[in-house]
Order: sequence, then C-alpha cells, then structure tokens
Amino acid sequence: MKLNNTSQYAIRIVAYIVQNGSKNKYNAKDISKKLSIPYKYLTKIMSLLVEGNIILSSRGREGGYNIAKELSEIKIGDILEAVKESLHQEECVLGNHLCNKMEKCILHDKWLFTKNSMQEMFKNTTLDDFIAKGVQR
Repeated sequence: MKLNNTSQYAIRIVAYIVQNGSKNKYNAKDISKKLSIPYKYLTKIMSLLVEGNIILSSRGREGGYNIAKELSEIKIGDILEAVKESLHQEECVLGNHLCNKMEKCILHDKWLFTKNSMQEMFKNTTLDDFIAKGVQR
C-alpha cells in the first residue's frame, strides 16, 4: 500500500499547519514555497481539503487557510478520504496489478497484516496525535 502524491502532499500540508499553529491562517503561496509543492497542485489539494471539512478557507486581506475542527476530531483517514485516497486498495505491493484473496502474489498473506495495521493507523490517528508524538506547533 503506497499513498499517491496527492495524499502525501495533503498530509504534509495539514501537518505543516498543525506544526505551526492550527489557529493561524496560512497563505497558499507560502505553503507552496515552504513545502516545495507546485502552487496550482497545492491549490487543488487545498480545495479538496476544504470540501472535506479538514481545513477552512477565508478570502481577503486577513484570509488564508487553517484547520476546520479540533485536532482530536480529524483523523489521517479523513484527510485521505478528502483527497479520494482509498484505504482499501487492492494494488499489489510488488506491482502486479490487483492482489486480493482470488489473485494473490507471493507476499499477499504476509503483507496483509501490515496493510491492515496501516489502515487501522490511518483510521485511528488524529491530528492531536501529531502533537502528542512530538510534532511541535
């Protein structure tokens, strides 16, 4: 199970906001520069995160982006869902297209435990856990 670029960027964006103070407002151009994410790509991701109620967007001179809810209410899985990442993908870890109970690769049964653990981690890890695990605001 590998997260696509959009998902990786989305988590990095949200982590950056949390790390630097989730109540502050952040400019898309600044985030783009700080995280080395192409501006147009970042704004598309930000739109998905706004639609997914992960971040808020406000326009104007005092506008910007910040976290939409309490950190304890947002899970990594919510971020992935907002950017349309499937937690239940059946892509083979070896790159053999699909890998499921019907069409197993040689690592399927061994990889299944790790894959399920990752899925559980995404479902249960909140942004508050970022802070608890040492990510500083």
